Amino acid sequence: MTSGYVLIIIWIAIAPVLLKAIDTHEEIIVAGQREYRYKFIWALIIFFPVIIMAGTRGSIGDTDSYRQMFQDMPQTFSALPQYFETLEKDKGFFLCSSIIKIIIGNNDTIYFMIIAFIQGISLVIAYRKFSSNYVMSIFLFLISSDYISWMFNGMRQFIAVSMTFACIGLILDNKRIKLIITILLMATIHGTALMMIPFAFMAKGRAWNKKTMMFIIAVVAAVVFVGRFTNLLDTALADTQYQNVVSDWEEFQDDGTSVLRVLVYAVPTILSYIGRRRIWEEDNPVINLSANMSIASTGLYVVSMFTSGIMIGRLPIYFSLYNYILLPWEIENLFTERSKKIVYIFMISAYIVFYYYQMHMTWNYF
Repeated sequence: MTSGYVLIIIWIAIAPVLLKAIDTHEEIIVAGQREYRYKFIWALIIFFPVIIMAGTRGSIGDTDSYRQMFQDMPQTFSALPQYFETLEKDKGFFLCSSIIKIIIGNNDTIYFMIIAFIQGISLVIAYRKFSSNYVMSIFLFLISSDYISWMFNGMRQFIAVSMTFACIGLILDNKRIKLIITILLMATIHGTALMMIPFAFMAKGRAWNKKTMMFIIAVVAAVVFVGRFTNLLDTALADTQYQNVVSDWEEFQDDGTSVLRVLVYAVPTILSYIGRRRIWEEDNPVINLSANMSIASTGLYVVSMFTSGIMIGRLPIYFSLYNYILLPWEIENLFTERSKKIVYIFMISAYIVFYYYQMHMTWNYF
């Protein structure tokens, strides 16, 4: 598996070269503009090794817990009602997983592969259509180690995250009813999906608009008055499935998200502020949305730095996936032809260092 962590990065680097001689692109409409994007099958082929890795990942992170959970699920439809009565939260996830088990049998590798395929397809749908540089977006998703954190580890939440992310079009097209229904369905997979309802509406409109500025003020207030914030959070979550969140992170002595991780994820937000006038001039709905989602991600990461990396630090993933649409666009549009090459080299080098630090120094995976 150690070599796999390196080979998957190399694959993303060489895949476009290998496919260069093939007719891989087609013209599609994105936010009212004609754009050239990878045909879906080729976009999926580029990402497919990640799905294979996630399905055959061994015992990384909380995989053993999910494996045991899968083993404990019923094997017949007749046993489902009794099993369903024992569930207290996220019943949609357990119901769907149980149905998968009844169909495929007690093979957890196939189960993990199916989950990874659902997550992967969702990412491919979003990045293939809405990123101006699909391969770079996938590269950033991998080199940031997000694929380890979520496809290999927090997979239940990431089902809700990835499938909500695949609904970017619903946000851009103002299909509010369909969006809310989708989010409510995802909330049965993981309750944190509900937070997407207010944020999806906050992120609409011009980048760095008044709504996002109010959010930034709220983040600053939460950090300055962190004690009152945690008390407010404890009260707000009372009588919900997350009622012990504050006491849990205090018991675990969770000292918050690392400063380095927060800085890495904040880069697209910082660039969007520096280049906000260019973003306003372009007035690209996808980039406006991505910039505002990036602000939300950074804000939540800052709060998690002063509170809990385990609890609060798990929330920004709903928004940080938009960074990988935003950052390639920023490099292509905020820099000159000469300087963008230097920026690309610096960015890739910095992410490789971060990847090594995360995988070797933090997780000891190689």
